[in-house]
Amino acid sequence: MAVSSPKDKYRGVWLIFFMLGLGTLLPWNFFMTATMYFTSRLKDSSLDVSSANQTEAAGEQRSVLEAMFNNVMTLCAMLPLLLCTCLNSFLHSLVPQRVRVMGSLLVIMFIFIVTAVLVKVPLEPLPFFSVTMVKIVIINSFGAVLQGSLFGMAGLLPASYTTPIMSGQGLAGTFAAFAMICAITSGSEMHEAAFGYFITACAVIFLSVLSYILLPRLEFFQFYQDRNKDQTIPDEEQNSVSLVSREDKDANPDWKKHDVSMIEIFKKIWTLALSVCFTFTVTIGTFPAIAADTRSTLADSSWDLYFIPVSCFLLFNLCDWGGRSLTAVCMWPGKDSRILPALILCRVVLVPLFMMCNVQPRLHLPVFFYHDGFFIVFMILFAFSNGYLASLCMCYGPKNVLPHEAETAGAIMAFFLSLGLALGAALSFLLRALV
Repeated sequence: MAVSSPKDKYRGVWLIFFMLGLGTLLPWNFFMTATMYFTSRLKDSSLDVSSANQTEAAGEQRSVLEAMFNNVMTLCAMLPLLLCTCLNSFLHSLVPQRVRVMGSLLVIMFIFIVTAVLVKVPLEPLPFFSVTMVKIVIINSFGAVLQGSLFGMAGLLPASYTTPIMSGQGLAGTFAAFAMICAITSGSEMHEAAFGYFITACAVIFLSVLSYILLPRLEFFQFYQDRNKDQTIPDEEQNSVSLVSREDKDANPDWKKHDVSMIEIFKKIWTLALSVCFTFTVTIGTFPAIAADTRSTLADSSWDLYFIPVSCFLLFNLCDWGGRSLTAVCMWPGKDSRILPALILCRVVLVPLFMMCNVQPRLHLPVFFYHDGFFIVFMILFAFSNGYLASLCMCYGPKNVLPHEAETAGAIMAFFLSLGLALGAALSFLLRALV
């Protein structure tokens, strides 16, 4: 007789998954949104004031490290994310879930403490650049393990519990962008504002740690964890499966129930996996490498200071969060619809539109969309479609397989999400060079 699942009291599990989703992307977003702080410490001191004044009218003068920061940062984030997500597909059966999740959160929190401390430590541009990239590699490596584990956990729960993870990840960027705007508005020195900014990140990661500690104590989560254990074959039975003849397996459907490889699971979700991969390839290929180099064409100097934090980072993350959160009330098109991959392919059109905005410096393409309003409209469409379509794919993936395959399917979807991020990071070098 089937046992009915308990209720998620006070939406406790939903809120914890939201908080953990926030914790997975908050580190990357805090580093990405703080590009003004990082590039300010990469300025080449050999460029004298008179030279800077002479070239000010022609365009901004940047050191080599400043110019390559966004691209290298994205690559150093996405390649470890891909490799460690792939590794997590195998680790999830070897390393306990608690070790993977708690260990990752603690390492990420430690890196942010180090980052906050280094705000007060003077370093030359090259050592500072190198240390920053190492920190980005570390937080994204452990962030990948955390993200893969989290989607695997959500795969055991009803489909709606992938939404709070995606929504929390969307809020991570919004929170980071809003925190940076507050730091700028405070009028503090850049270094002082950055110190408070990174301490804020430490506090949020600490709240994620407390949330995960509470999670196993909730009856709703424990029910689905126990149900998954009941559906998993004990090691002794697993070893005996190989001794059973093919005829016995064919005669007894119960043997087939658990004898499924990762390749078989991938065959069931390959369309959704490739769709989420392509979605993030387009997104990371454009944002932040191209979008963050767009300059305001309005004369107001104060708006010029806020243009990138508001129109690029805050607007992207608000619309992305809105798209992710919309899947909680609307899931159209369906998981087997051809409209979903078609809509994802249509997003490619937005890439050349961004390239023809006022991206500076530029060498090849003309500026066709000069006014700030064009950039803002493109960003709304770009961000909302990213959040909504990617969230649909991630929700549908684990539900296209049998219940005992859901955690593996969630890990596979997380891998292809990370693959899209890595491909986008590599593509960003080419796209930025074409502008």
